[in-house]
Amino acid sequence: MAGTEYRDDRPAFAGTGGRIPAAFQDLPTPCYILDERALRRNGEILGKLAQETGCRILLAQKAFSNYDLYPVLQPYLAGTEASGLYEARLGAEEMPDREVHAFCAAYRAEDMEELLKYADHIVFNSPSQLAAFGPMTKAAGKSVGLRINPEHSTQEEHAIYDPCAPGSRMGTTREQWDLALEKDPALAELLDGLHFHTLCEQDSDALEETLEAVEEKFGDLLPRMKWLNMGGGHHITRPGYDLERLKKVIRHAREKWGVMVYLEPGEACALNAGYLLTTVLDTVKNQDTQIAILDASAACHMPDVIEMPYRPPLLGAGEPGEKACTVRLAGPTCLAGDIIGDYSFDAVPAVGDLLVFGDMAIYTTCKNNTFNGMPLPAIYARRPDGTTREITTFGYSNFKHRVGK
Repeated sequence: MAGTEYRDDRPAFAGTGGRIPAAFQDLPTPCYILDERALRRNGEILGKLAQETGCRILLAQKAFSNYDLYPVLQPYLAGTEASGLYEARLGAEEMPDREVHAFCAAYRAEDMEELLKYADHIVFNSPSQLAAFGPMTKAAGKSVGLRINPEHSTQEEHAIYDPCAPGSRMGTTREQWDLALEKDPALAELLDGLHFHTLCEQDSDALEETLEAVEEKFGDLLPRMKWLNMGGGHHITRPGYDLERLKKVIRHAREKWGVMVYLEPGEACALNAGYLLTTVLDTVKNQDTQIAILDASAACHMPDVIEMPYRPPLLGAGEPGEKACTVRLAGPTCLAGDIIGDYSFDAVPAVGDLLVFGDMAIYTTCKNNTFNGMPLPAIYARRPDGTTREITTFGYSNFKHRVGK
């Protein structure tokens, strides 16, 4: 394919040297490749942050749950964050001897006994859930937390991910907490810590601003807490991220309130540490729009492209209009909107060409699906020496058994 001779210096392709590695050419498509060296680099940044500030960092498994690669990250992390029972079990099994924290907007009563086997910290979303399950959690020797809502939005582009939006179901506002305490003052005695998660792919200035709002709304509670979990959405490993400001924010919280500070990034753990390989199946032109249909689907294999939405980086491609030919890349499903995005090339990609999307370790393998009977892409790991190893493959049975016996 045209593209092996150029060099793409964007961070998403740093692990490949900006070119399509020879080892990629022989892999079946579509497939994901997880880059061990890039994961380790992220881990080293996070581990150094923890060492220098005394904070503890957790892997938010909702973003990256490829447990075969947990050993690469484990030396740098305090443990895992889970969004429910299954992720809590996965963290306990695959990152043993580390902490397991759990948060869910609402827990099912029938899950709590099993959840208590795996989780060390359990964070509740509302005073009513705290009242229902806090006592049994405390009696089991687990640490009990409450997710708070500081009602302070810092997001401009991703409203779907804004837990502080008006009418949000995420977290307890100060008004809700005060009303709950009037009815049941004993709730306060259950709490070991507070948790807030308000960011999405943001820098530390947004965290600093949010912590000020937290202090304004909940500052009187913090001196009685053992820990403060600042959630995720911190793009710590992104080039240009303001680490010094983050360190200042963490130290401020530790020194002022005497709390252990937790961060639970998902993206930062696996940022720019994966690729999705795909092959061009066909090219068509509709009026002025040149289209290439791939064997990878936005809807099935990278659903955040549609949900967020966003346009993923493509190795060697430019912005629309930047290069000679602008081409719309689309998936093979029946969904008219199964469109990955518009990219520009020196020439229209040909049938059989290999394309490489970057930053595909996060929110892909843990969110993909088999809509239209689309096969799930195989998953490979790329070793530090550039060779690849197969982690797992999928077939018809994976599609069939999701819908029946």
